Amino acid sequence: MRRFFARLWKAWKGSRRRVKIAAFLSAILLGAMAALYAWVFAGLPDVAAIEGGMALPSTRIYDRGGRLLYQIADPQTGVNQVVALADLPACMIQATLATEDANFYKHPGVDVEGIARALWINVRGGEVVAGGSTITQQVARNLLLDPQQRAERTLRRKLRESVLALELTRRYSRDEILALYLNQTYYGNLAYGVGAAARAYFGKGANELTLAECAMLAGLPQAPAQYDPLSNPAGTKARQRIVLDLMVRHGYLSQADADQAYAEELQYAASPFPIEAPHFVMAVWTQLQREFPDQLLAGGLDVITTLDLTWQRAAEDAAQRHLGRLNDPPADEPPHNAHNAALVALDPHTGQVLALLGSPDYFNERIDGAVNAALAPRQPGSALKPFTYAAAFDPQRADPWTPATMVLDVSTPFVTRRLESYSPANFGLVEHGPVLVREALASSYNIPAVIALDHIGVDALIRLLTRLGVSTLADASRFDLSLTLGGGEVRLLDLTAAYGALANGGYRVEPALLLEVRDRAGHILYEWTPPVQRDPVLDPRVTYLITDILSDNQARIPSFGPASPLNIGRPAAAKTGTTTDFRDNWTVGYTPNLVVGVWVGNADNTPMVEVSGISGAGPIWHEFVRQVLRGQPKQEFPVPAGLVRAEVCAISGLLPTPYCPRTRWEWFIDGTVPTTYDTLYQPFVLDRRTGLLADESTPPAEREERVYLVVPPEAREWAQRRGIPQPSVGAQRVGERDLRVRLLSPDPYTVFRLTPLLPPDLQRIRLAVSAPDDTAEVSYWLDDELLTTASEAPFDHWWALQPGEHTVHAVVTLADGTAITTEPQPFRVTVWVPPDERPAYGSAD
Repeated sequence: MRRFFARLWKAWKGSRRRVKIAAFLSAILLGAMAALYAWVFAGLPDVAAIEGGMALPSTRIYDRGGRLLYQIADPQTGVNQVVALADLPACMIQATLATEDANFYKHPGVDVEGIARALWINVRGGEVVAGGSTITQQVARNLLLDPQQRAERTLRRKLRESVLALELTRRYSRDEILALYLNQTYYGNLAYGVGAAARAYFGKGANELTLAECAMLAGLPQAPAQYDPLSNPAGTKARQRIVLDLMVRHGYLSQADADQAYAEELQYAASPFPIEAPHFVMAVWTQLQREFPDQLLAGGLDVITTLDLTWQRAAEDAAQRHLGRLNDPPADEPPHNAHNAALVALDPHTGQVLALLGSPDYFNERIDGAVNAALAPRQPGSALKPFTYAAAFDPQRADPWTPATMVLDVSTPFVTRRLESYSPANFGLVEHGPVLVREALASSYNIPAVIALDHIGVDALIRLLTRLGVSTLADASRFDLSLTLGGGEVRLLDLTAAYGALANGGYRVEPALLLEVRDRAGHILYEWTPPVQRDPVLDPRVTYLITDILSDNQARIPSFGPASPLNIGRPAAAKTGTTTDFRDNWTVGYTPNLVVGVWVGNADNTPMVEVSGISGAGPIWHEFVRQVLRGQPKQEFPVPAGLVRAEVCAISGLLPTPYCPRTRWEWFIDGTVPTTYDTLYQPFVLDRRTGLLADESTPPAEREERVYLVVPPEAREWAQRRGIPQPSVGAQRVGERDLRVRLLSPDPYTVFRLTPLLPPDLQRIRLAVSAPDDTAEVSYWLDDELLTTASEAPFDHWWALQPGEHTVHAVVTLADGTAITTEPQPFRVTVWVPPDERPAYGSAD
């Protein structure tokens, strides 16, 4: 028994030693496993946080029909556009699987062979230099590991991404993982995901990719910079060959299909992330930055704009084509040096901007193409005249004008706010004598427009334009009577919107660029709503009168001829504008449902060569409007209530008499129809023998009644130049004398300069007065001293210039002894001194 216990004790002592050894080894193993676990798993991110690593969707700007205009690229995070797996071409999926992970749908998320290879290389060199990552592992690495961890090439990173890949496979389907890969992988040039890559490289949607394009894109993720087709096209082509061969190896393609795809020439986009309507997009971007600054880059927005891309392209084509014709004209014309154009098209009832062209080529630095001429202030020429007359037509005025108001289109001096003489002239220096407002506006005569502005006042025009949305003319002190001829600067967008009020019955038009803005979750942040109709800025009857004039082709024939670009084959009202130095020309016009403004010039403000609104902007306006309205029914401008038609004499605009040779029917606001009869056409009985007015000694057989066009005294010289006979002095009928008199020369506040280079007797000015026909004599007074008395028509006097400040007035004495005194006219005479005789200024030594 003792021996038994001795053996048992001996055995127990041996086993205790083994147990200790085993326990010791187990402790070591458990410690190693714990250390390994901590090495691999410590700080491992939660797979549920995968969205935090995704590239955020980029803000995408679309036209009104959903066509992409631009994706806003964040320089830090690039561009991303999520595309559903079902919306991708099969070849994109196949090329990706063949290149990156042929067994993707078979393994559990980890390629054991790849891990073993990485481990062996790590043991040998301490760094992973070979591949082996599955698609799932790449998703785990790119979306769950931070940038520093992704940059490591160690066994630990490989193991960590493998663990994450296994967990991803457990939580997500293979299709979901593949969709994550295709939508989040970096393809170079700031493009994250195949949707952004398709736009960046080929300017198309991912669903439009061809086999050749899919093979090219699938080869990029391993080394986007190395295989960049924009900088290394040869390397890209070689990589595409590898992808196609892998697709053949894995049964996705036949060799013939692969060869055909490889032979296909790839058509790359002109620039990464092509942009449509760049000036419009930049204007939208500015508005988004102002209204949605946080979501614009960080969250991503889907923005539906008002723009119609088809219309935008029509604007681009029209501008480029007609600028080309201006700069490459027929052999008998010089080049016109017109390199820029802008166009705005909007709906006058909603304000939605349907097209906005800022220049013919945004990327052409030679013409400063990036300058948005649709938003740049430029001088509008005569394009403001309709608003001058609209203010004059206002029925709330004590003396409203009408389309039949007669205006004298003859040289007329005005005094500006700065007490300077201002005498406007018509284009081509042609005068037309007595004209009705209808012809004066339709044919764009300058002198009548200035007379109209002088009648209503500069402030009234500025108030009207400001209420219509023209914001660049707010400082009234800067402007004078030349404003109606373009002596101020406006923006094409503002001016086009102002014309929209003429088209819609007088309501202010607020240009709108956005229809809808949604955040990345699809929540609506902004939705366009129709503007609330407030009281109209202009009386609807006034807007119709202006529209009827601007659409009257007959009334604009004197200036533009019967077949000008303003005729588009449907009812349309239009107005041109040209600056005197040919730096700007415009055409703005509208139909009942569309208003379009066009500007032509140069961004650097250099003058064009003989280009007017009708020859520069007009053809672009004509082509664009006809193109975009093709197929739409013609619409007439509706006639508002409160308008009447009446027959008037076509020259005076007054009620016709039997002596008026030509009449016309005209529109009037109710209550403004003229009540007096024409006085321009008057009958006179002449003595055939003398041609003078018949008297009691003239036999009945020698009496002849003749009708004269008796123009006001201010237009007598014009009538004489035109060969229009006037009745002899004293022929004015009793009771119808025109007693208005004024000095015709000199113009008030004129500055004359004497020169020693000419004899004194050649340096004279003409003193002239407009006087009634029964004038007996005219006395001229200089500085309140009688200068001379003229007793024979035309009662002129030539005065030799004398230096100094002077004032002149005239006293007109009629045959019956009535004396009429004119208003005094101030003027100044200076002496010109040659430069070499002028005194030197500055301190003497």
